[in-house]
Amino acid sequence: MSIGTTLKSSIGAKALMAVTGIILVLFVIGHMLGNLQVYLGADALNAYAAKLQSLGPLLWVIRLVLLGTFLAHIIAAIRVVKLNRAARPVAYHQQKDQATTFAARTMWVSGVLILLFAIYHVLHLTVGVVDPAGTYGALDSEGRHDVYGMVIAGFQHWPTTAIYTVAMVVLCLHVSHGASSMLQTLGLRRPGNASGFDKVGPALAIFLLIGNLSMPLSILAGLVG
Repeated sequence: MSIGTTLKSSIGAKALMAVTGIILVLFVIGHMLGNLQVYLGADALNAYAAKLQSLGPLLWVIRLVLLGTFLAHIIAAIRVVKLNRAARPVAYHQQKDQATTFAARTMWVSGVLILLFAIYHVLHLTVGVVDPAGTYGALDSEGRHDVYGMVIAGFQHWPTTAIYTVAMVVLCLHVSHGASSMLQTLGLRRPGNASGFDKVGPALAIFLLIGNLSMPLSILAGLVG
């Protein structure tokens, strides 16, 4: 069986969704850890941003790989949904959700919202098209992009913080179910370790929620900056 045929199958699509999901989760963790340097002050965060920019063409390669991974994850998810619907063309007269969670039932909705937020996030802090504070492109005393100033000014704007807060809750809701499902798809979850593996998703979601929300909320409260 060819790779193309495998990926078109339900098992192949789920495997692709799991692998791309793991890559995206690792990126989210790394992205959060880098951004947490806002607590170390302007020099630390601006130096971190400058180091990333110094990668030059490699940075664009990384971005394109992430974009491809994101698109592959979406395509795989759409494929899985279509195959599931095709396998059950007639809807149940009465649907009862047993042994499932709100996060599991809303994966499709949260996925769409995450896509919309990702576009907004890029327009806000990467491209600067959506910049209510008007600080995009400013330089610090060292001649580096003043990412710290942009982040502080951005999250002092409460509607921006509200958008990020809702987005992080949705993201972590998605991760809560998705991370555990990925482990099961890859065959790592078995009857003997099921209870432990089922806690991986929620634990990771809480970790990301606390880390990512601490920054905008601390800035809005005047504790940082």
